[in-house]
This record gives sequence, structure tokens and C-alpha cells, in this order.
Amino acid sequence: MEDASDTAIDTPVPDWLQWSNLYEVNLRQYTPEGTFAAFRNHLPRLRDMGVDILWFMPVQPVSRERRKGPMGSPYALSDYLATNPDFGSFEEFCQLVAEIHRLGMRVILDWVPNHTGWDHSWIREHPDWYIRGDSGKIIDPVNPGTGESWGWTDVAALDYGNPEMRQAMIDAMTYWVRESGIDGFRADVAHGVPVDFWEECTRTLYAIRPLFMLAEAEDSELVNSGYFTADYGWDMHHLFNEIAKSLGGAAGGRQLDQGNIAASPVEDSTATADALEIDRQLSRQAERYRRGLKMYFTSNHDENAWAGTEFRRMGAAHLVFAVLAATLRGIPLVYSGQEAAMDRQLAFFEKDEISWGDYPYTDFYKALNELRHRNRALWNTEGGGRVVKIPTGVDRWVYAFTRGFETDRVVVVLNLSTHPREAVLGGLGYSGEYKRIFGGQSGFLGPGDTLVLEPLEYRVYSNR
Repeated sequence: MEDASDTAIDTPVPDWLQWSNLYEVNLRQYTPEGTFAAFRNHLPRLRDMGVDILWFMPVQPVSRERRKGPMGSPYALSDYLATNPDFGSFEEFCQLVAEIHRLGMRVILDWVPNHTGWDHSWIREHPDWYIRGDSGKIIDPVNPGTGESWGWTDVAALDYGNPEMRQAMIDAMTYWVRESGIDGFRADVAHGVPVDFWEECTRTLYAIRPLFMLAEAEDSELVNSGYFTADYGWDMHHLFNEIAKSLGGAAGGRQLDQGNIAASPVEDSTATADALEIDRQLSRQAERYRRGLKMYFTSNHDENAWAGTEFRRMGAAHLVFAVLAATLRGIPLVYSGQEAAMDRQLAFFEKDEISWGDYPYTDFYKALNELRHRNRALWNTEGGGRVVKIPTGVDRWVYAFTRGFETDRVVVVLNLSTHPREAVLGGLGYSGEYKRIFGGQSGFLGPGDTLVLEPLEYRVYSNR
């Protein structure tokens, strides 16, 4: 098998990616109207929250044939080159992109390269562009490991052995970059498409201008090659969930108040993960990845729809893990509705509008986003400092680390347990004056200091 380094490319990373965070837009559920025009009203709010990159779930038309539910999956497309008429016209989308750019934010578009809906024009005009089963009929996508259907019966699997189809896919992606002005793509099921296609595709796209390419995968080959700038931190996310399950039983089910939102810890007596596993996961990532970034998150559209909200999966620990996701070396993601503390699974195949309320978590996410903007220690690419563990004497329950770049530094101390913990800071290299981001106190922090942490307390210290 050809090593990714043999075909690696020099990825032109946009300058703005250094400090950027991600916000996923579920346009169908965002407003009562579910349109580009209605969403524009939220742009000033999102800018003020410190959002940098808006990731739009697919905006193309949804296939009607074999669709699931009354509205179908946003990932069952009937046309790559048009917009969903429920959302608005292509011209309206372009106007939305221009307004987002005017406000200083960027846009990436969810792209679905692995399959199309059953009434896509390609099925009629180019049936040879699709995979056929033993019966000779076009089939829905299958798990390559088992040969069995994924259950995505509302879509048809594309055949990447066909060079004409590959070129048509590249042409479609190029069209959106050139004509709408988007700043990159989030590639759905990126691991289900041959790696050599991504080499061909991204060489073409990067020749237009620097773009941000996010792979929905956890595949080091896609990132080490330079074809994608970032991929998903799925393993770390699953670890967040497992640690939350492990600490649930210790609290006896009592309510822990997290900024006006009470959430019971999740309880699973079989879960045994603790804070030490975070170091092991970071080590595994370091062994596999030579370049690129991870996207860290506590929720996204898949997790919300199929696994449950962060409240259900992480209980009272959901905010402490959001802090960790925002301060590790990588790109943090916020999903539509998280700033509203939305504790509801959104229906995937029908209209299910987000209830916004008074946005109780806006200030929480704003504080993290603004910190990442001003403190280069938390930057993603050229500037960002590496994660250096700070021993605490209670490392099984308290996860502490520092990141630094030149004169910028942060210290993060997280109690990942539902009991008070007394942490005595060890290590070297972080002594100095800091301000606490949540709480606002200023003072000296250094080795030998003792911190008494409340259950699930998060402390973030910054010297800027």
C-alpha cells in the first residue's frame, strides 16, 4: 500500500485558521422559517459570541424518492449544484456568505461525496457512476468491513472506480468554491471515499485558494497526507462520554448546578475510565499524526440525533468537557442550540425547531472563544503551544496542563470527579501572574500551589 507521505501535498492553510473555532449550523431547525434569510438575523449574535467558522449542514435539495420521514435526510441529495428551495435560492446563499464574510467570519459547506439520493440526475443520466450489487441493481452504501448495508436505504452508493464521476464531483466542489465564495468543506463519510480521490480533489481545490478541509473521519492518512487540515476527535469524544459515565455513580444521582442548569450525572457502574486516559489518548494521537488538527466537541448533529444530548451523555460534566475541548490543541466545535442549553434531541427527518430561550450558555462559550483569540498559546497551527501535563497528586480525578507560546500562557485545571479534590500543582515552566477566565480573580500561580476544587469545577488561567 502506498504511504501517504509518498503523495503528501503542501497544504495552504488559511491564516485565519490559527485562532478559529467552529459552529455547526442545522439550518432546517434553526428558525421557524428554516431559510437563509431567517438565519441572517442570528449572525450578529454569533459574531458577538466569538464564532469564527460557520459549518452549514448540506444546503442542496433533498431527494424525494425513498426518503426517510416527511422531509428526508439532509445527506440524501438530489442535486449537487443547487440549493434546497425550502432554504432559498443559490443567490440568497451567496448573499449570506458575503454577509458572513463582512462580519469577519468564514463558511464551510457540508459535502456528501459518498452517495446521492435516488432521484439525483446522475442515476438517470449516468447509472454507471454507481455501485451495483450481485443482482445488477444500484445499491445503497455498504460497510466495507462486513459487506453489509449501513442501513442508509435512502441513498445510492457512488462508484469511485469511474473516472468521469470523480471529475464531475471535483467540478461540483470547485463550482461552490468559485461561485459562492465558501472557505472550505466538511466532507461527510470522508473515510468511505478512496484516499487517491482526495489527493486529486484537494490539489484542484487548493490551486484556487487556501481552504479549510475537515474530514468526517478519524483517519491519520487523510491528515498526514495534507489532503485535509483536520479530522474528528471521535476517540477523545467517546472518552469524554466514558469518563462522565464512570463518575456518575459517585454522586449518588444528586443534582449539580452548572450556571442555572441542573443536570444529573450519568451513571454506569460498568464504566471505569478516568482522567489518566486523556494522556493515553493524546499519546496515541501523537503516534499516528504527524500534522494537522483534531476537532473536539461535546455534541454535533450525529451525536444529538442518535446518541443523545451532552446532558444525557455527560450529565453535570458537560461544561467541564466543553472547557477541555476548547483548550486542548485542536479546533473546538459548538453545535446549534448548545448556547441555549438545549437538552433535546432534534428530529433528523422532519421539522423540529430549536427553542432558543435566553441563551444561558452564551457567555460561557464567548469567554472560551475570546480567550482563544487573544492568547496565542491556544492557537491551532503556527502559534499554539503543545499540551504539557501538570502533575497534581490526584491525577486520576484532576486533569491539569499548561500551554505556552513565547510570552503567552494558559493553565487549565479540571476536576473530572463528583467529589471535592485538593490538587497540589507540580511540574515547571508556568509560574507567573494569571487571571481566572471564569471567576475573574487575578494572582500568582506556580508549582507547589494547592487548589481546592469543587466537584466538576473547571479553572482556566490566562496571562493575557
